[in-house]
Amino acid sequence: MRKYWIIIIVAIVAAGGFYLTSQLRGKGESDQAFDPSRLQKTELAAGLDEPMELAVLPDLNILFIERKGAIRLFFPQTEELKTIAELEVFHDLEDGLLGLALDPDYKDNHFIYLFYSPPGDKPIQRVSRFVFKETELDKASENILIEIPTQREECCHSAGSLAFGPDGTLYIAVGDNTNPHNPGYYNSIDERPGREYWDAQRTAANTDDLRGKILRIKPLPEGGYSIPEGNLFPADGSGGRPEIYAMGCRNPYRITVDQKNNYLYWGDVGQNTEDNPARGPISYDEFHRATGPGFFGWPYFAGDNEPYADFDFATEEIGPFFDPLRPVNDSPNNTGRRELPPAQGALIWYSYDSSEVFPHLGTGGKSPIIGPVYYSDLVGQTKGKQPVQLHEYFDGKLFIAEWMRDWVNVVSFHEDGTIREIEPFMAEEQFNHPIDLELGSDGALYVLEYGTFWFSKNQDSRLSKIEYVYGNRPPVAKIKVDKTAGAAPLTVRLSAEDAYDPDQGDELKFLWTLSSGKFTSEKINYTFDQPGEYEVLLTVEDKEGFKSQAVTSILVGNEPAAISMTSPGNTSFYWPGEPFEYQIEVEDAEDGSLASGSISPSSVAVRQSYYKNHAMLKRSMENTDEVSGNTAFFGGYELINQNDCKACHHIQEKSVGPTYMEIAERYPNDDASVALLSGKIIKGGSGNWGETAMSAHPQLREEEASEMVKYILSLAEDSRERVSPKGAFTPSKTDSGSYLISAAYEDQGSGEIGPLMATKDFVIRNHRMPAVSCDSFEGVAVFNEETVRFTADGAYIKFENIDLTGLKEISYTYFSRLEGVLECRIESTTGKTLSTFVYDPEANKSIQADASKPNDFTESGKFPLEDLSGVHDVYFVFKDKSGEVGMWNGFELAHIHFHK
Repeated sequence: MRKYWIIIIVAIVAAGGFYLTSQLRGKGESDQAFDPSRLQKTELAAGLDEPMELAVLPDLNILFIERKGAIRLFFPQTEELKTIAELEVFHDLEDGLLGLALDPDYKDNHFIYLFYSPPGDKPIQRVSRFVFKETELDKASENILIEIPTQREECCHSAGSLAFGPDGTLYIAVGDNTNPHNPGYYNSIDERPGREYWDAQRTAANTDDLRGKILRIKPLPEGGYSIPEGNLFPADGSGGRPEIYAMGCRNPYRITVDQKNNYLYWGDVGQNTEDNPARGPISYDEFHRATGPGFFGWPYFAGDNEPYADFDFATEEIGPFFDPLRPVNDSPNNTGRRELPPAQGALIWYSYDSSEVFPHLGTGGKSPIIGPVYYSDLVGQTKGKQPVQLHEYFDGKLFIAEWMRDWVNVVSFHEDGTIREIEPFMAEEQFNHPIDLELGSDGALYVLEYGTFWFSKNQDSRLSKIEYVYGNRPPVAKIKVDKTAGAAPLTVRLSAEDAYDPDQGDELKFLWTLSSGKFTSEKINYTFDQPGEYEVLLTVEDKEGFKSQAVTSILVGNEPAAISMTSPGNTSFYWPGEPFEYQIEVEDAEDGSLASGSISPSSVAVRQSYYKNHAMLKRSMENTDEVSGNTAFFGGYELINQNDCKACHHIQEKSVGPTYMEIAERYPNDDASVALLSGKIIKGGSGNWGETAMSAHPQLREEEASEMVKYILSLAEDSRERVSPKGAFTPSKTDSGSYLISAAYEDQGSGEIGPLMATKDFVIRNHRMPAVSCDSFEGVAVFNEETVRFTADGAYIKFENIDLTGLKEISYTYFSRLEGVLECRIESTTGKTLSTFVYDPEANKSIQADASKPNDFTESGKFPLEDLSGVHDVYFVFKDKSGEVGMWNGFELAHIHFHK
């Protein structure tokens, strides 16, 4: 048990060390030392349809594109999002509208550049220049710079990112346009006749092909382009296509150019290779840096120039390993040079498991996204008196992100260009598949998040702005309301008590704006006389004039139904082996009630489920759409949420991989299926659900993968059983968890207000109640979801809405080396006392005060419980009598027993 606290302490020390280091690094670099808490992320727009790349205009309006062809513009001043043009594109496979860049002289020429897939029979990718002025895209102004022949018969790898260097050259990322789904998912070098589209030697390693490359051209004012000096091959095309700057790329999905050093950076999405050292390295995804032109390995090398072996797909014979100093492309599909430049390794490389070389990269599926290099002296417009740029702490640092793992990191370098440090950026912030990161001229970091599901319009996709707030920070407005709907007239209590100022100590002013006027108190009671939907706006202002707002809606004219539950005995507890009878009651001001017969029992949805684990019960009550299946496999559910599974799978919504329900319906719930699917989770796999590969997860233990599979397969036997509003059930004598009865009723609506859904959950606990199942606590440490430890005098745990009817006695399962008192009180920590347990360490005298020995819990005797009926909040309050209580020496409680 103590090992968990060691881990916590190490984490706290590590966090503190990071903060202290941040403070020290910030001093001397800025008037204000770097404080991570001052990084502020603001959502600008959400619910986007496959956002790809963004560009921040000089006026700080934000232009971005969506894969199916939409070009959209966000106006920060009015918080308005407009679709200003639709480009007709081919958007099957991974093609579509993929890349966007502003001309370096955009202020004067209003040129933007788009990488897109034109529709029609001719399979090509195209980079064109358009005139975009104010809010209009002039489609007739299109000037085609370059067209790249492709194939559209097989997936994958389109890339498409665009970026300008400081010298005005345009970099174009082009994927290898090769099907990666060969047996074992090794490097794509299938040379068999008819398998040309499975051979990346025809593209990425072909000096006469533009695919699998990063191109570099100089757009000309009159149209077209020239070849700048310094590309990989001569401008006359004698050694290879002169546009090529970097070759040997698989899917260079995002690129960026260091605006001081003119270094090119990109993230290259790697193969899902099975682990077979005879064939080559395990799958690596990579971040690259090019300080000059070169060949970067694919499909012959990965990671730090680790070679793959040649392989004959016809005979399945493994040949010699490729030589990174003298790579040779002898594929029959190669139309370019046979001898290639020496290969260059990646800057950062990582596989499915935790990297031993590079920290903070996570585990699981992988898709690297490159961000910008930050320089404070290249940006820095101000917003009022406050600069909004990022802190100088980030000067010279490279932003990187992970689409599958949902993180953003920053990389700093030594003077010789080697990596000094990789550190998390806003680690506590939620990023939902970050797909593009760009800096604005204001110095803020703008982030596009693709959202959870592939090829979908995701509600959790968004455009956000991240800035470092210097000096005074705006307050945070929050509205608390006691009722959001009801019959007219409706009186509601509105409170701003949860609003706060992050700088602490600022006096706040409150302004409520309602339909009939404005009010300035922190709390108000307001009556809405007429039916309708009303908006309530709260504005909070600090002493320096900084403001923030919150809004809520009030529905007037329809009273939501009231749902309750009665039982002949106690409604909170069951005793195993004894029947539990219940009756759901529904009363609606407009519709009537169940009891009167005006509401039909069939219109009330009642579900009953059993939860062995209380944490699973809580999760189910918080989000009933997310939790189903056999709750005995809650550990598997938690592992699914802790890993990258949601990037490709969901319970019922289709993504790039099969839904969990589809898996549960295909495979029988038996040991053979568990073993088969567990192996796929750990080792990866393909072919059973189409061509998309299943990422390997070697960081998972076999028993962890098995728990995940058991949860998934249990979905076909969902434990949430629909039952009658009136009924009874008899818990098994072995039951130790909780039952949940959930009731829902949607009323008929009233006047202007449509139907309202009312829901209510009723938890029926075992009378031997785990202390960790409390609803809240203070001064308490929770150990492994098994016990709680009171670590301070006055510490408490709280259980909400407990029915005390018929309960006569109480006892405890506990451990303590201290002398003290445990009080059972109601309504508050100082409320009426129902029972007092005075405990003595002599009860545990056989246990020496040796922290290395496991705790031996004991059962207390039964104590009278004051006879009190009805539902109450119940507190268990610890009173220390030893003067020695603390984290390592407290009163530890496992169970609370109620007796009839």
